[in-house]
Amino acid sequence: MTDRPNTPILDRVHVPADMKGLSDAQLRRLADELRAETIATVAATGGHLGAGLGVVEITVALHAVFDTPRDKIIWDVSHQCYPHKILTGRRDRIRTLRMKDGLSGFTKRSESPFDPFGAAHSSTSISAALGFAAARDLGGDPGDAIAVIGDGALSAGMAYEAMNNAGHLGKRLIVILNDNEMSIAPPVGAMSSYLSRLYAEGPFQDLKAAAKGAVSFLPPPFREGAKRAKDMFKHMTVGGTLFEELGFSYVGPIDGHDMEQLLSVLRTVKDRATGPILIHAITKKGKGFAPAEGAADRGHARGKFDVITGEQQKAKSNAPSYTSVFADTLIDLASKDDKIVAVTAAMPDGTGLDKFMARYASRCFDVGIAEQHAVTFCAGLAAGGMKPFCALYSTFLQRGYDQVVHDVAIQRLPVRFAIDRAGLVGADGATHAGSFDVAFLANLPGMVVMAAADEAELVRMVVTAAAHDDGPIAFRFPRGEGVGVEIPVDAKPLEIGKGRMIREGKQVAILSFGTRLQEVEQACEALGAKGITPTIADARFAKPLDRDMILKLAADHDALITIEEGAVGGFGSHVAQLLADEAVFDTGLKFRSMVLPDTFIDQSSPADMYAMAGLNASDIEAKVLEVLGVGVIGKRA
Repeated sequence: MTDRPNTPILDRVHVPADMKGLSDAQLRRLADELRAETIATVAATGGHLGAGLGVVEITVALHAVFDTPRDKIIWDVSHQCYPHKILTGRRDRIRTLRMKDGLSGFTKRSESPFDPFGAAHSSTSISAALGFAAARDLGGDPGDAIAVIGDGALSAGMAYEAMNNAGHLGKRLIVILNDNEMSIAPPVGAMSSYLSRLYAEGPFQDLKAAAKGAVSFLPPPFREGAKRAKDMFKHMTVGGTLFEELGFSYVGPIDGHDMEQLLSVLRTVKDRATGPILIHAITKKGKGFAPAEGAADRGHARGKFDVITGEQQKAKSNAPSYTSVFADTLIDLASKDDKIVAVTAAMPDGTGLDKFMARYASRCFDVGIAEQHAVTFCAGLAAGGMKPFCALYSTFLQRGYDQVVHDVAIQRLPVRFAIDRAGLVGADGATHAGSFDVAFLANLPGMVVMAAADEAELVRMVVTAAAHDDGPIAFRFPRGEGVGVEIPVDAKPLEIGKGRMIREGKQVAILSFGTRLQEVEQACEALGAKGITPTIADARFAKPLDRDMILKLAADHDALITIEEGAVGGFGSHVAQLLADEAVFDTGLKFRSMVLPDTFIDQSSPADMYAMAGLNASDIEAKVLEVLGVGVIGKRA
């Protein structure tokens, strides 16, 4: 491709094949333009910024050297995939990122053939890439499989399980370790320390690693220096040792922002690799955008912002967030009870535990991206006499479900699960929705499951969990602001398994579980204008159910409707089981359960997502009219 200095190269790259005629100098220029386009995009849309800026050169080099989509690039977590999307035919839609009917903020198979594997959770890339490699060797899709995994993702055991298996199988597989010393939160653990030591000696870093046996994979100019380094460092611990013991050939560390190094190494690896190989690239999260580089999280996630100053647009807050209410309540309780400890998995900021950690550093544990370990660690803390709060997003708690069952529930250990991001979360879409926790927790014997209707109820549930020593207990709450109710002072624990009546009415009873209660109340205001005055109750508990309250509601009304921010199999299903067991349906009661639909709902605003789910006030009003019939006079009126 002829270089025309005044014409942006990015304007001429519509798909990766358009990069094949570019010189190395043009590829460096393309990377600069791609970084600027990524910054401008996230400034307009909001989203994940720092991770994408850190892999711009890697993205350009991979697409220039390999033949995508025949060769498969699998991005771990994939919040760094915006530059990849721009280069793979989606630049014209890139400013629809994370919007309704727009591009996903993560890789997505249904979106593009250049996204061979969807991911929004961590540490899956090597397993998936190995699957592609095995399929290739068995006659499936041809081409190389390249996993790009961040250093933070190496705190999860699944990555090591995959590397161990890959080393055993010996198949051609390429793994790029994107080592930026920065996951979402500061990386923790022995692996972080190990990676830090690899490049502590500065200019010797690539030579030390090369000395262990990666010489044949290096471009010719590196080889003589590598031979000298082998003698110099032969008595020292060498960088690649861990990965080589797992069966990988190791190359690096290399500068992940040096296009010449990247292209040389990737071309050599493409031509000569036979088995699994790991390329260790040192990068800088937020590279090229000073406000991100200077931020504590290196610009991990951003709202819309000013490109010049980096200043974010902030929505006006009318009420505290549920997350902050949880954190403040837990801190207050911990000031009175030194047995309260808190555990999270690489999300101290997102769960509010950064505030707890600042106050009680010795009693707060960030275990890295290791939800399975987090749950069993909490089980051990509980067995050891502490009161652990395991603070995880609903979507991430799924990763530790076997441990919830085997290590916590069976042993009836009093682990307190603080489940953030319950329900539909908005721009992150289906991968981050908290849709299933009620269903998968409420069917465990001995588990207590609560959902807060507002921030005042959340305070009461945190207090209840702290006081509960008879087995595991969970409480869930959504992302975002509360509804502005008064926060109780010196809240008392709730009676386990007891709901509350909100408003007495007739004909139909609506039993709400969680924050749909506000939508229920709005619906009932509209119904009142039609002469229908439903009873409203807040269940508070999905397990144990308030048996007496539910049976009374059923006996006193023509119809009973449950509503929840969760999938089928949760609260409404448990209510239906109770009604069936008590033969209530034989009396002619009409029962409906409003739940999330049996589909994964793509990204949009939370309000739009709940409209798609049919769980907003207008939907509740319509459900009441449907079950009763307009103008019907109830038999129990």
